[in-house]
Amino acid sequence: MTSRIAETIDAAHTAGRGAFIGYLPLGYPDLRTSIEAAVTLAENGADILELGPPYSDPVMDGTVIQEAANAALQAGFTIHDLFPAVREITRRTGAPVLVMIYWNLVLQYGVERFADDLAAAGGAGLITPDITPDSAADWIAASERTGLDRVFLAAPTSTDARLELIVRNTTGFVYTVSTMGITGERAELDAASRTLAARLRAQGAARLCVGIGISNAEQVRGVLEYADGAIVGTALVRALRDGGLTALAETARALAAGTHRLDS
Repeated sequence: MTSRIAETIDAAHTAGRGAFIGYLPLGYPDLRTSIEAAVTLAENGADILELGPPYSDPVMDGTVIQEAANAALQAGFTIHDLFPAVREITRRTGAPVLVMIYWNLVLQYGVERFADDLAAAGGAGLITPDITPDSAADWIAASERTGLDRVFLAAPTSTDARLELIVRNTTGFVYTVSTMGITGERAELDAASRTLAARLRAQGAARLCVGIGISNAEQVRGVLEYADGAIVGTALVRALRDGGLTALAETARALAAGTHRLDS
């Protein structure tokens, strides 16, 4: 099946720019506002939406996103809210939706049922930060059956054998972790991400997008010197927290301005 994520990245490349992938937690500050925030993000330059159901024990989220997730849980968000939200967002925007989710939530819901319900809602696939391809046979089978993309993470510490496994089993793009640690804004991106990108290309990665620590247009532009897309989360969540939808829109537009390649 055709990957909507790959098609979107390729369309951005054809237009002379890289892809901008924007992350927001669903349910923050409440369910209705989070849906409007996702729509706002798509309307202001995000090519792909990465939406995260809140989780009580995240392994890679920084303080800003953890606080937002806790607020969403306290506001009553449950996994059953995910699918109607994705359905409305995909109906109102042209941006494909990837769900960034911790694997225990999928297991509790049921892998096949989750894949079916996400596909029916119009979702494009999953980013799974805490499961590796060699432990994801059920998800790989379900994603192939439903046509959902499966995005696995690659880290600077991964061996070449591990990178080959990730590249071989990933669809859409490889999530390239810019630096070891949790999400958050950083003044300078770790040069390890550039090296990791080169290693992934050597293993045959057709598309890779860099995430963790990207917070401004200059950093987006720098990442797109060697990657196909830039993933931004904390800066967007902070804008929504501090200034609502207006600030979110302004921040998204500023980040999107960094996607135009200087050599285009």
